[in-house]
Amino acid sequence: MTAPPSFSRRLNWPLAFTVLGLSAIAAGVFLFNRCAALPGRATRETVDQMERVGRDLRDAIVQITQLQPRVTINNRVYFEQTSPIAELALISRKLEVEHEFLHTWAGSTKRLRLYGTYTAKAGFDLRQEFSVTISPDTIIVRLPHAQLLGVEQNAVELLAYENGFWNPISGADVQSELAALGKLASERAAEQNLAGQAEESLRTQLKSRVGNPPPLHVVFYDAAKAE
Repeated sequence: MTAPPSFSRRLNWPLAFTVLGLSAIAAGVFLFNRCAALPGRATRETVDQMERVGRDLRDAIVQITQLQPRVTINNRVYFEQTSPIAELALISRKLEVEHEFLHTWAGSTKRLRLYGTYTAKAGFDLRQEFSVTISPDTIIVRLPHAQLLGVEQNAVELLAYENGFWNPISGADVQSELAALGKLASERAAEQNLAGQAEESLRTQLKSRVGNPPPLHVVFYDAAKAE
């Protein structure tokens, strides 16, 4: 009776080694492709994240300022600056001032005393450059320093109007005192540093909208007021 061939004789070793080699090559190619794709995938995810941050920040600035800033992400401009208004007032304060005018001529004194209420507004000139630059490590928002946009007269009350016997109050006196009252209101507004408060208000609002990553830096630059 003929004995059955052994297992080693039945197995085709060259074919087995060939299959094993091809399997190893295929696994190596698969791993290489996976590793090679990782940097590109990571870069794409980073760019997508920056684009989302750019859109969110653009939307936040539009809500706060009614202006779309110029947004640049990795040196590519995504949005251009547009604004339907010329100025943005972020801070508004009511001011109360008094001024008295006394003038004596030949022993005759005239007296005029005025009380006025004014509204001072501080904010930004939106005709200047307002830009956002986004990179993987940081966000830079760049815009001009805030400034006192105006001091508007609300009401003026006459507290004293006393003519001298031969030294009466003239129309020029009244106009001069009204101008002095307005100048005093502007000085009071400047003393309150409303422009600095407007800058801090904008910085706080932007940071609250963006969150922590990546770090947000708001840079204010000096610029001449547009004509």
